[in-house]
Amino acid sequence: MKSFMAKKEQVEHKWLLVDADGAILGRMAAKIAPILMGKTKPTYTPHVDTGDYVIVVNAEKIKTTGKKAQVKEYDYYTHFPGGHKFVSFADMMARKPEKVIELAVRRMLPKNKLSRKMLKKLKVYRGPEHNHQAQKPEKIELF
Repeated sequence: MKSFMAKKEQVEHKWLLVDADGAILGRMAAKIAPILMGKTKPTYTPHVDTGDYVIVVNAEKIKTTGKKAQVKEYDYYTHFPGGHKFVSFADMMARKPEKVIELAVRRMLPKNKLSRKMLKKLKVYRGPEHNHQAQKPEKIELF
């Protein structure tokens, strides 16, 4: 019996639509990451990008549990002396709620070159509108 290994040319990527209205950030990201990796398909192959495209709408309406909204911080480094910067969760949600979801999903993907391709298949939008109607995404319920 031979093992099946998917080839890059054979993979068909579907477009899926997720509504983040009232969703808990971590639980939603934990369901989106395997879809991007392709682990929800029977043709999953670790070294081939077999995942689907995911469109997330209503990013500004996500929720968190506990005191994360007041305590959580995101940090980055500007590559200048004293350039270690911190941004609170509340500020990030006010400025870029899309970035909050992208960071949560990115940190759940594998840490390799393939994860950068997987993350490009994640499209996050602040409100209910998106510009991917031509791809005919099918709406899925994660919860």
